[in-house]
Amino acid sequence: MSGAGAPTEQEPVDGRGLRVTVVAGTWHTAISDGLLAGALATIAELGAEATVVRVPGSFELPVVAKAALEAGADAVVALGVIIRGGTPHFEYVSDAATSGLLRVTLDTGKPVGFGVLTLDDEQQGLDRAGLPGSKEDKGREAAHAAVSTAVQLRDIARRASSGRVVGF
Repeated sequence: MSGAGAPTEQEPVDGRGLRVTVVAGTWHTAISDGLLAGALATIAELGAEATVVRVPGSFELPVVAKAALEAGADAVVALGVIIRGGTPHFEYVSDAATSGLLRVTLDTGKPVGFGVLTLDDEQQGLDRAGLPGSKEDKGREAAHAAVSTAVQLRDIARRASSGRVVGF
């Protein structure tokens, strides 16, 4: 399982005042809905406000993520499911979604929680979707990463604007 090495405890995060857009693909409904549920629960637990935008698939995640961030979202959680098939399509879509989301976060300076599952088969997705019986909840992890990073960026900006030294 890919969760090996994950932190067992997470620092407390106060996401109050943050606006988070969850952009979720609609392919593989059971998996994508599980990811979405985990992300929304985590955003609520951290005190942030969530908006959901559904897109056709993972290829569309970067452009909608960028639009959400440019429209004022403090962070995006990108959720998608890409399952390997018998053609190179898997590699193209996986690379486009991953590279596109990286570009969005660097271009906007705002975090994108990466919850795009690239899988060999459907069972791997079910194991990671946060469903009853799942071993992991990648929607929850992506949301926590996005909100946590947005809080860090907000704190860095506050320290910088107050003239205090930004410590790392």
